[in-house]
Amino acid sequence: MRKICACLSLVALLTGCGQGWNDPYPVADAERNILYTAFTDRPKHLDPAQSYTEDEITFTAQIYEPPLQYHYLKRPYELIPSTVEQVPVPRFYDAQGRELPAEAPVEQIAESVYELKLKPGIRYQPHPAFAVDAGGQPLYLGKNAAEGRQALGDFMQTGSRELTADDYIYQIKRLAHPRLHSPIFGMMADKIVGLKELGEALGKAAKDLPADAWLDLDAYPLAGIQKVDSQTWRIRLHGKYPQFLYWLAMPFFAPVPREVDRFFAQLGMAAKNLSLDWWPVGTGPFMLSENDPNRRMVLSRNPNFHGQAYPCEGEPGDRAAGLLEDCGKPLPFVERAVFTREKEAIPYWNKFLQGYYDASGISSDSFDQAVRVNVGGEVGLTDEMRDKGIRLLTSVKSSTFYMGFNMLDPVVGGLSPRSTKLRQAISIAIDQEEFISIFSNGRGIAAQGPLPPGIFGYEPGEAGINSTVYDWVDGKPQRKSAEFAKKLLAEAGYPNGRDEKTGEPLVVNLDTTGGGMGEKSRLDWLTRQFAKIDVQLVIRSTDFNRFQDKIRKGNVQLYYLGWNADYPDPENFFFLLDGNEGKVARGGENASNYANPEFDRLFLRMKNMDNTPERLAIVRQMNRILHHDAPWVFGLHPKSYTLGHRWLKNRKPNDVGNNILKYQRIDTAERAAARRAWNRPVLWPLGLGLLLVVLAVVPAALGYRRREQRAALK
Repeated sequence: MRKICACLSLVALLTGCGQGWNDPYPVADAERNILYTAFTDRPKHLDPAQSYTEDEITFTAQIYEPPLQYHYLKRPYELIPSTVEQVPVPRFYDAQGRELPAEAPVEQIAESVYELKLKPGIRYQPHPAFAVDAGGQPLYLGKNAAEGRQALGDFMQTGSRELTADDYIYQIKRLAHPRLHSPIFGMMADKIVGLKELGEALGKAAKDLPADAWLDLDAYPLAGIQKVDSQTWRIRLHGKYPQFLYWLAMPFFAPVPREVDRFFAQLGMAAKNLSLDWWPVGTGPFMLSENDPNRRMVLSRNPNFHGQAYPCEGEPGDRAAGLLEDCGKPLPFVERAVFTREKEAIPYWNKFLQGYYDASGISSDSFDQAVRVNVGGEVGLTDEMRDKGIRLLTSVKSSTFYMGFNMLDPVVGGLSPRSTKLRQAISIAIDQEEFISIFSNGRGIAAQGPLPPGIFGYEPGEAGINSTVYDWVDGKPQRKSAEFAKKLLAEAGYPNGRDEKTGEPLVVNLDTTGGGMGEKSRLDWLTRQFAKIDVQLVIRSTDFNRFQDKIRKGNVQLYYLGWNADYPDPENFFFLLDGNEGKVARGGENASNYANPEFDRLFLRMKNMDNTPERLAIVRQMNRILHHDAPWVFGLHPKSYTLGHRWLKNRKPNDVGNNILKYQRIDTAERAAARRAWNRPVLWPLGLGLLLVVLAVVPAALGYRRREQRAALK
């Protein structure tokens, strides 16, 4: 009986426990300054010469420091210094080496020169590559460096040193390394003087070396880079390329020390995932302290971080939103960030609602639980979310999704009136607003051209309307009718969807990779859009590799693709339709193989201009040409919906500046209290069960005891 009473007392005691039984984190971390979040796709590359995806820059942007960064709060996006003293102003030179004024015509500029000077005192994170012996020689450099070691932590000694200009120069050379296959080498080889020649020289040298041998890049000169002193270097570019400043804010141009490259290139390292691709080394506010990309990744505060301050300026509304309360305070705020891999949306969502993740996106399955859209189209949180103090952040992403026509195709391609009116009719028929409402929960805006909001040249309202597809009615765009599209189709020679010469029905083919939840519904919807104008759509599903091969060879009629901004400039979107970027002819990014001489001429003028009224006028002309020619069915610019708990401070949507972790702050006491309140164990069923057991066992036990006593008396 005493044992039963003890069990009941334990149940009562547990109901008052502070930490929920379902807490996935150690008790000791309950009130530590740790940010918790999740990721779905494992990063494949963390080497700054190779990494180029969104799931990778989530980590690399917190570790590496390129020379420049984006102001966290200001919009439009503004470049500011990161490791350098100021944003460089290029100097221009003609073919004879004479310096030109800043306003010199583009055709006179033979070279642009950017000079960058580092801030003093910036140091690298602790790392064994910097460890030296008493004589100043590398401690872990030798034939057996990897022997007996399975992880980076097995190297017991670490060191550090100051950041130098040589480290940035070394990384630029790495872009040309033949074994790294940097995704931007081809483009930068056309921009940076001598980079193409360096790539050729390194390619020849690599052929004469074993596959695992180290290639010392310091032994190969790069004509376009000049070291001025230990803290200063110059970069020479062919012609004028103002967008280069944006690249200087990307990890591709972050520093990589020669000794780190040498350390990881040693025999046996790569086989144990001891590489820069697995363990990045930087000067940023965080360093990667745990890397298990199938389960969990952890960023810890870099003890050697040189320090930065939270901004004191922003855009209108930031102060009211509480985004300036930490003005001037040292960064970063959190000591660690724990990223847990969540492959399924529902567990991710439930853990967020329990307070175990500090922020979350909204999947389609959870949309109605989180968001309410009123009759006017305004978006707000549901009562459940507001009661928890959850905040909703929305922004239109710097991305565009589109259906492309292959302009080399004999039916839908070309610039003849016949094919142009066919493309215009299809563009009208596909109701993007309906698609956004049905399949994206309203999370997007219909595209009027290739430029998304936030990019110079995007104009809201009537000024930016695609007049080929829309009319301006009562202060808003209204899609032209299916009847109007049918009229265009008849003018193109396809009355009632049939070729007027042969009588054959018009059939067009869409190549797609297929698969994915809801894919059949989307394709059925799309088929009905074509049927509105009596055009038959045939879906040709294929795997991704085969799809890419078809695009590369031009063996498609229609296809779906999208583009995320590398940097906030119209050149980064318009180049997708530049004739010199044709996929079939030149292997470029123009998958539609669109070529309009007037558009190409305007693009050549526009791409190297500063953001002036003259540039805006040219962008408007380019958009009008695209509206008429319709090489794309302009689809949508997606909206980002992010939820954050009330204890997560300083969150602001940012599509191009990715080093955002250092700005975020956690109110740990408020989070701990909410977790306790939201995850109290419900123990009354257990207590009731124990009581029923007691009621069943006690009579039996008493009866057994009486029988034993009678037996003893006998």
